[in-house]
Amino acid sequence: MEYRLNKQTLLERLSEWNTFLKRKVSLIACGGTALTLLGVKASTKDVDFMVPNEVDYKYLTKILKNLGYEPKTGHGWAKKGEVYIFDLFEGKKNHTTELLESPLEKGRHIPLKELSHLYIGILNYYDLVASKLFRGTEVDYEDCLMLVEAYNDKIDINRLEENFRELASYEVSEERVNSNLDHFLKLLKENGFYG
Repeated sequence: MEYRLNKQTLLERLSEWNTFLKRKVSLIACGGTALTLLGVKASTKDVDFMVPNEVDYKYLTKILKNLGYEPKTGHGWAKKGEVYIFDLFEGKKNHTTELLESPLEKGRHIPLKELSHLYIGILNYYDLVASKLFRGTEVDYEDCLMLVEAYNDKIDINRLEENFRELASYEVSEERVNSNLDHFLKLLKENGFYG
């Protein structure tokens, strides 16, 4: 059994969901899912989507329950017998990071695909890096480096730093998350992307 989803498999699953929806729902990919949909990573084991609109979130989770999905973790939904857990984050929060603006606002996401009832976007580069670096695991640093390498012509490092520090100013652990950014900026310099 496959334990990771690639872009094609993930989009096929979302197309299945789309057939059961009777109204528009917007999903914004974040975390490793965003990196997979951007082509930075080949696959993801965690499927992370923000559902910025509260009404969409309630409607989608009701539909998923009707399709046999059950709550598995704090935000996770899975079908019995399947290994994939779909983490659905309501509003402008993903994992423990609350964004400054809704990812549905202009410029806050990258459009990917629009199906008859499902809109799929990808979190913008700056909020994507911030949300990964707030956790700051080794994998998060590697993922962010791969993202900058793949999209260095589209990512302004000064804007990335400014966005991160503004977001961090609302954090209880501001000093810790800022040190994660400092470490990442050092890694960018060592890899020739900054300074």
